[in-house]
Amino acid sequence: MSRPKKTRKICLLPKFCRFIPLGGEGRSPVSITMEEYETLRMIDKEGFSQSECAAYMKVARTTVQEIYAAARHKTASALVEGRPLHIEGGNYRICEGHGTLFACRNCYQRRQASETGGNDNV
Repeated sequence: MSRPKKTRKICLLPKFCRFIPLGGEGRSPVSITMEEYETLRMIDKEGFSQSECAAYMKVARTTVQEIYAAARHKTASALVEGRPLHIEGGNYRICEGHGTLFACRNCYQRRQASETGGNDNV
């Protein structure tokens, strides 16, 4: 019997979950999970290392490495083949905004804004 998958922590859901290239409307979509999206966001956009990303998501670094590799492969396939990209599903939970580990930029910014009485729409 295989071991159950751990629930992975993600910071927030994406604002856009469907990307369709011009001329790709009728083609079969490529789907990435929320965890795959989160590794792309954290590593490629926010600049976290794989170790930092793993600690934040509460999984092993090798798990993040596998998730990240799958996400990059699927995203590259969608771009090269002109197929729609969907972000959906997975085994995750959304951060409550109280984490301080590596100061997740989105949670950290919301927390800082609320502490200083500033605008929390970052």
